[in-house]
Amino acid sequence: MTSSRLDSLPLRMPSAVTSNMGTRREWVVVSIGAYMIALLVQEDKETQTNDKCLQRLEKAEPENTSRQTPELRAQRADDRAAISHLPAPGAQPECCLLLNGSGPGVAGIGLGSGGLLAWAALEVNTEDRMEISLGKRAEITCIYKTDMPPSSVIIQWFAKAPGSNSYRQRIYYLDNSTTVLDQESPLAGRVSVDNSYPGSVVLIVDPVELQDELLFVCQVNAMSDGTKEDSTLLKVFQSPEVPRIEAVHAGIHIHDEGTSKIATCEVRNGYPMPNITWYRGRTPLHISEGEVGVQNLVTRDTNNLFTVTSELHLKVKKEDKDAEFYCESTYFAPEATKMTESPRVRITVHYPPTFVEMQVHPEGLIREGDVVQMRCHTDGNPAPLLTFKHNGEDIEDAIHTLDLKAVLLIDVRRSDSGTYSCTAVDLETLDPEGAELEKSMQLKVHFLDEAVVVPEGPQVLSAGDNLMATCNALSSLDTNTVWFKNKQYFTEGHMLKLLNVSLASAGEYTCAVSTPALEGLHTEAVLPVIVRGVPQIKLVTWEPMEDVKNSVNLTCVALGYPIPSITWESPDQQDLGGQSSNTELPSGVISTLTMKATSVLSVACKAENTFGEVRRVVQIEPIMPETTSAATTTPPVTVSPSTARPARGHTALPTIPESTFQVVPETNITAGTKPAGSETVKPPKSRPQKEGSGVIIAVLIICVLLLAILGSVLYFLYKKGKIPCGRSGKQDLTKEKSNKDAIIMEMKTDKSDEAVLLQGVNGDKKAP
Repeated sequence: MTSSRLDSLPLRMPSAVTSNMGTRREWVVVSIGAYMIALLVQEDKETQTNDKCLQRLEKAEPENTSRQTPELRAQRADDRAAISHLPAPGAQPECCLLLNGSGPGVAGIGLGSGGLLAWAALEVNTEDRMEISLGKRAEITCIYKTDMPPSSVIIQWFAKAPGSNSYRQRIYYLDNSTTVLDQESPLAGRVSVDNSYPGSVVLIVDPVELQDELLFVCQVNAMSDGTKEDSTLLKVFQSPEVPRIEAVHAGIHIHDEGTSKIATCEVRNGYPMPNITWYRGRTPLHISEGEVGVQNLVTRDTNNLFTVTSELHLKVKKEDKDAEFYCESTYFAPEATKMTESPRVRITVHYPPTFVEMQVHPEGLIREGDVVQMRCHTDGNPAPLLTFKHNGEDIEDAIHTLDLKAVLLIDVRRSDSGTYSCTAVDLETLDPEGAELEKSMQLKVHFLDEAVVVPEGPQVLSAGDNLMATCNALSSLDTNTVWFKNKQYFTEGHMLKLLNVSLASAGEYTCAVSTPALEGLHTEAVLPVIVRGVPQIKLVTWEPMEDVKNSVNLTCVALGYPIPSITWESPDQQDLGGQSSNTELPSGVISTLTMKATSVLSVACKAENTFGEVRRVVQIEPIMPETTSAATTTPPVTVSPSTARPARGHTALPTIPESTFQVVPETNITAGTKPAGSETVKPPKSRPQKEGSGVIIAVLIICVLLLAILGSVLYFLYKKGKIPCGRSGKQDLTKEKSNKDAIIMEMKTDKSDEAVLLQGVNGDKKAP
C-alpha cells in the first residue's frame, strides 16, 4: 500500500481545508491494488481507512462489475480483502472517497484524459453517529464543497427513523433567498440551524428528547454540480436511577424444593434499557437449572424510559446465612458504559442443627453441695428445641436459664451423678432422621461422709493402759487423716495409738479427714480420752489486789479424773475467811480464793477425788505501807515458763491449756508442818496510804495563799513610802524572790507506792 499527498496530483481542489472549529485537515491518497482512495484526515493524525471506505466501495461495485473481466474482478476482490484488513486503531478519516472509475456511483470522481484523477464538482460529509444525553444540546455538522457560488446552493435537512422503509420528513430548507424551519416536524420549536460559516451548516436540537433518536440527512444541491447527501444517526441516552433492592423477609429453609425467591431489584428510568446482574458476595450469579434463576420484567413509563424489575431465585444453602446479596445495573452513556450497585442485603436461612455440644460449669471436679450448670451449644435456625435428660429420663424440677439453653442443678448430691444428654429438635424438618441431634456426657459428684471413730464416745483409762482407735470416712476420692490433741497437731494416719497412758495423755482428740484432690471436702470426729488417778496440782499462785486494800487473790489448778474438788485450808488452823469459786475443766478444776492478808499466813490448796488427795502450801506475808519509794517485789509462783500470769485485779483465772502443765510429785501434808518442796515467799512491801496525798495538796494551797497575801502587803507599804528602796534594792529584791521563793515539789510513784516530797529552799541555795 502506498500513499501520497494530493498536493502532488493535478486535482481541481485545494489540498487542505479548515473546519468551523479551526482544525486544519488534509487529503491523503491511498493506493491499494487497482483502487485509489482519498481520505480527509486531520493533519496531526495517522492516515487510516475504516469501514466507511468499504461501504463506499460496495456502492461502486455494482456499476463497475458489468464492464470488468473475470481476471479484473478477481483482482478487485483481493484488493477489497486487503482494504478490509487495514488496521483501524487511531484516528478515523472524516471522509473517504473512491478514486478508481468514471461511473456516477463512484462518489462523483472519475478518470480524466491520460489517466489523471479529477475531483467531482460536489462533496457532502457528516458524522456517522452522534451520542447525546437526554435533555442536552445536540449539534450535527454538515460540511460540503462545490465550485458553484453560494447563491446556487440549496441545503435541506431531513429526519427519518433508521431503516430502509421509513419515511423521511424535511425539517429545514435553505436557498439564496429563503430559510424555512418546518413546523410540522416533531422537532418544531426545538430545532435551529447555524450556517454562518461558508461550506458548513449546523443543525441544532435543544433540548434533545427520546423521540429525537433519528437519522438526520443533510442534502446539498449545487445545480450543475449535482445533488449529494450524507446522514448522521443521533443516539439518545438517559442514565437510570440507583438500583433498589428488597430481600425476602420470610425465612427460607434449605430443604425447600426447587429454588426460592431471594430478593427483588428494580432499576428505573433508563434509556436504552439497562441490564441487571446479581451477585452473592463478589461472585456474579449465572442462571443454572435448579440452582439459580432470574426473572426480568421490563416496562416503559409515559416518559418512554425503561424500568427493569428483576427477581433472583436461588436454591438456598446453609452457607447463605452469612452471605450478602446485591444487584448491579449496567447501562450505556455517551461514549461510555457505566454501572451502579445496590445496597447489600441478607436473607434469613432456616436450617436444622448440625452439631450439639455440652459444657459443665464449674469445670473440674464437682462436690456435693455445688451449683452445677449444664449448657448445651448448638446451631440451627430457628433455634431448635433443647431437652435435657438424666439417665434417659427428663430432669424433674429442672431450673432453666433465661435463654433456655442450660439447666441448673442446685445443691447436687451423689445421686445426681450419671449420664446427662442434650437433644436438639428441629420442629420444621419433616424427616425424623434429620430432625434430632443428641450429645451426652458423664457427671460425677464427689462426696465425703462423716468421719466415724471406733471406739465411740469418751474413753476412760487408768494410768498405764493402752488405747487403739481408728477414724474412717467413706469418700469417692482418696482421703488424708490427721489427729489433733486439744487442737494441736498430734499424728497422721487413720489410726490413733496411745501406749502406757498417764494423766498427761488425757485430752480431746480430733480426727480430721479431707480429700487432697478436691478442696472443700472435710469432716471431723472427736474422741475424748480420760485417765483416772490421784489428782495432780499443776499450779498455785497468789498476788495482791490493787483495788482492795490488804487483800490477795490465790489461784489453784488441779487435774484428774474423776474431777477433783479443791478446798483451801490453813495448816495453822487459822480462819482464812474470804470467798472462793471453782471452775471445772475437761480434765480438772480451777479454784480461786480472795482473802485479807494482815499477818503472816500459810495457805494450803487441797485437791481430792475417789483415788486420793494432794495438797500444796503457799506462805503469805502481810502487806504493810511504806514511806520510801522502794521497788515492789513480785512473789515467785510454782508455774511452768509457758504459763501466762493472769491480769492483776481479776479474781477468775482464764482456762490454762493442759499441755502447758508440768507434772510435779505431790506429798501429803499434815497440819502444823511445812511440806517438802513448799516455798516461803516474801510479799511485796505495802504501799503508803493514799490519804497523805490529799494533806500535801492542802498544805500547798495554803502556802500559795499566804504568799499572795504577803506580796500584797509589801506592795501596799512600798506605795505609801513606808519601805524606802533604791533601784538596786528592787533588783536585789527581785533577784532574791526569784531564788528564795521557789517551791519544789517531787512525786514518785511505782506499781504500789506513791511518795510526795515538798521542800522549801531559803537564801541563794539551789535545790540539789
